[in-house]
Amino acid sequence: MTLFLKKLPNIERALSRSVPRYFGTKSKEHAECSRAVNEAEKIVGYPTSFLSLRWLLNDEVANIALNLRKLIGTNHPLLDTARELILNKETPTWGLIVLLVSKAGGLSREFSAVDHDITAGILHSQRVLSEITEMVRTSNLIHKSILNIPQDDLDAEDLNFGNKLSLLTGDYLLSSSFKELAGLKCHEVNELVSTCLRDLVEAEFIEPRDSQNRPLPAPPLGKQNDIVVPNQFDGELCTISEVLGNAKAEWTLRHLLDGASLLAKCCQGSLMLANHPKPLQKAGYLFGRNLALAVQANKDETIFEPLKTGSFSLVCAPLLFHLQSDPDFHKVLVKNAQENSTDYGEIRRVVRAGPGLERTRELRGEFASKASEVLKEFPDSEAREALANIIKTI
Repeated sequence: MTLFLKKLPNIERALSRSVPRYFGTKSKEHAECSRAVNEAEKIVGYPTSFLSLRWLLNDEVANIALNLRKLIGTNHPLLDTARELILNKETPTWGLIVLLVSKAGGLSREFSAVDHDITAGILHSQRVLSEITEMVRTSNLIHKSILNIPQDDLDAEDLNFGNKLSLLTGDYLLSSSFKELAGLKCHEVNELVSTCLRDLVEAEFIEPRDSQNRPLPAPPLGKQNDIVVPNQFDGELCTISEVLGNAKAEWTLRHLLDGASLLAKCCQGSLMLANHPKPLQKAGYLFGRNLALAVQANKDETIFEPLKTGSFSLVCAPLLFHLQSDPDFHKVLVKNAQENSTDYGEIRRVVRAGPGLERTRELRGEFASKASEVLKEFPDSEAREALANIIKTI
């Protein structure tokens, strides 16, 4: 572990230099978000970034981090994932949100000093669940870095090494997460988090996909019905066939399964661990769901900022909304993606000229507003105020 901590600054510098980045000062919005996150971490008394989790700093992860340096100079997507996890300190982690929801809910009854942190007012089991949340999310992102490599690729050996690293790292984090989950000895929470894993897997099987198994937008429907994707308290989710081609519903379902349900159910689980009643558990779920979708909409919008370059997901909100008004562009988009000749610069230019960005801002505002409304069901506290501040920075 000591070796890992000594090497960490070098790893961060190496990752930051591995691909071109545009230069400039941090935007006001990013500065405000970073400030809100820092204040929130002070409230819960526990830093929740990827590298601060107590059970992550061990010999296995030290070796993984050092092996990442061998990928520098290749185009393996694991580098981008690692950079995002290690260097991005401007957005709240899922673990931090779970801790804030835990503190905002308070303790419904007296717990022994052995079971909770007296100064922070958070159960030790809730802290463990916050770490589980972050590690499941991280393992999912790392698993997505696996490439389908053609046999005649000149860099096949290096890329295969990256694939092995992605697979083993993701599996290690996932298995460690469920070992910690079993240690909570709460069947209801165990079952709840297990359904998150089911959702993450289901998201990877939504067609259409390209040759690298990355999602592609479905052909836009001529009539865009106002389909509401329900939450788990309202009934079963929509079927895939009902939403594909409907921009808002397709985007919502894809990202609900691909991460939002993880945050939602872990917020619900944290309140379950503190024996809160069902109505407050539901509020925790709805808050996590709406916040995660608002954060994703905001992330999708930043893809199209003027100085941004590089690849991005082709099922991002601005592009899906643009396809509604320009359905002919869909055929060109899918054809280029299948041939691995996607021109991301051209897509940015086309989308900026259309209505997609404005629709995405409306989408972000809608989910942020819903999250703010649900937050009112929690008692007034500094944790609730911290969550409200995070919503404002989205």
